Amino acid sequence: MKKLSLTKQLISLTIIIVGIIFIALGIILPKELLPIYEENIYNKLKEPLFFINTSDDIYDENNGRDNDIAYIYVINDNMIASYNVDNVIPSFNNIILKYTNNFHGKIIYKNKTYYYYKRYVDKNRYIISLTNDNYLNEMKKDVLHTILIVTGLSFTLSSLILLLWSNNLVNSIIILKKKIKNIDNYDYNIKLNHTFDDEIASLNESIESMKNYLKNNELYKNQTYQNISHDFKTPIMVIKSYIEATEDGIETKEKSLEIIKEQTEILENKVHSLLYLNKLNYLKENKENLNSKTNISKIINSSVKKFKVIRPELTFKVSTDEKLIVRGTEDMWEAIIDNLLNNFMRYAKKEIKITAKNKKIILFNDGEQINPLVLDNIFTPYKKGINGMFGFGLSIVKKTLQVLNYDITVENIKNGVNFIIK
Repeated sequence: MKKLSLTKQLISLTIIIVGIIFIALGIILPKELLPIYEENIYNKLKEPLFFINTSDDIYDENNGRDNDIAYIYVINDNMIASYNVDNVIPSFNNIILKYTNNFHGKIIYKNKTYYYYKRYVDKNRYIISLTNDNYLNEMKKDVLHTILIVTGLSFTLSSLILLLWSNNLVNSIIILKKKIKNIDNYDYNIKLNHTFDDEIASLNESIESMKNYLKNNELYKNQTYQNISHDFKTPIMVIKSYIEATEDGIETKEKSLEIIKEQTEILENKVHSLLYLNKLNYLKENKENLNSKTNISKIINSSVKKFKVIRPELTFKVSTDEKLIVRGTEDMWEAIIDNLLNNFMRYAKKEIKITAKNKKIILFNDGEQINPLVLDNIFTPYKKGINGMFGFGLSIVKKTLQVLNYDITVENIKNGVNFIIK
């Protein structure tokens, strides 16, 4: 691909346009206007004939009118020509009369064009007015001269306006190009002074939005990595401490193994959650997951059985449509329901309700209502809330549902909180 700047493209385009204009004005337009010019000549030739009735009138007509028109008076095949006929038609010969068969027309005589108009006085007499193409050429020249001046001035003014506009456009594009190149350089800050609210302004806003998104995403990733490191560090430190305590005889082997097993399970769950979050990017690209179908009632009942053991004092009320089928694999929906119920285990007081009907899944727990200030961040991992930080669980729920083209909302109700999937 040939590299050519916008300015050079504009100059090339201008040259092409100028060439087209000159071809149109110099070749096409004169041909198109020729019938008009000729009609004007015929009118010029026709008008004097109404004042000529005798041969004597020929001389009177020449004395008072244009000398570029010659007159021929014909009576009974005898011809009388005006005195200026040789000036209009050099080497004039009466043979020219045989070309004047029509009432008006043009004659090619000795490689030169002449125009005539004929009027009959009676059956035996007629008058012919003749002229050469000098008048037509002068007319062409005058019209073309006027058109060229008007077109030239218009084109020059338009070109200047277009040049200023294009120069501003090119400068704006150059600035946008620099902004894109430095989109990950958060210290780079250059403003685009653009007058109009057009596509350039929209593109600039999009670039700024993208830069802010990348910046916030980078900050979020760094914060998340720090939180993950801290989150993983805690069970590792506990495991290490109990190993050292056992070696020093401070703690019994049985107690240490119990704590180590407990912390290992916590650490394993965190690793699984982190791996699953990374796996979601692959699942998002794999469209087969959207084609998979799952009986949600089966998944809900299976998850409830698992979590009943954790807090047997809780009452689980499940109402599902046994035929309700949802998009996605069983593994994906198991991750969704398990993570929601795992969250409910920490907040529910006495009761958990799950309803899956009419293409909608509602999960309720009778825990405390969620502070409205943190509702928007409840699905963001490690985002600090009023009562601490959110982990991976709800983030996994949100992102998995997004992959499957579902949405989840949270609402505080009178006796607890509803999580609604639809």
